[in-house]
Amino acid sequence: MHPTLLHRSLPFLLPLLLLLAALTCAQPNDLYDEPWINQYRQGFNFQCPHGEALVAIRSYFSEKDGSDRLWSFECQPTPYSLGEPTDCWWDDINRGGMEWSATCSNNGLVAGVQSQYFSAVLDREWQFWCCRYSRRCPYSCWKTQENPEYYQEESDFVVPSYGYFIRGAQTTFSGVLRDRQWKYILCRMTEHDCNFENF
Repeated sequence: MHPTLLHRSLPFLLPLLLLLAALTCAQPNDLYDEPWINQYRQGFNFQCPHGEALVAIRSYFSEKDGSDRLWSFECQPTPYSLGEPTDCWWDDINRGGMEWSATCSNNGLVAGVQSQYFSAVLDREWQFWCCRYSRRCPYSCWKTQENPEYYQEESDFVVPSYGYFIRGAQTTFSGVLRDRQWKYILCRMTEHDCNFENF
């Protein structure tokens, strides 16, 4: 392009370049690079490899795509001291549009998640894949703050310390914003067998 033409075009190009930069910055970081396990409005079934437990959960909300979220999960091998899982099962299920509080039965740890989307309520039903490690018992349990902090925000949760495990969650559902906030239930596990069937 001739220098004179380029000089004359700058006042017109600058707003366009600023708009493109703003749109780029508005996109969440690596949204399209993240290994999402679902598409919007699509069901999924995620299970950690045998001997691993869920340690990270990420999701991204889109109102225009059915007020739904893309989901990504990461697992980590459990400590050698826990031994191998002795039993795994799908625990209680919740219904879309309702609040839900669930902790793995039989002292299990969360090792997977499955979910189905329901367009009638613009929400999902949820179910945890739980694994029990011999007769080990949870202790030092606590509940996290809301994740995401506000409805419809991007959510990124990682178990804060090695040796803690996700045992369940409590969710609240907003009928107005059509989204959920999660509080994860985290516990340590004993290094010896105990007599409690469920805690």
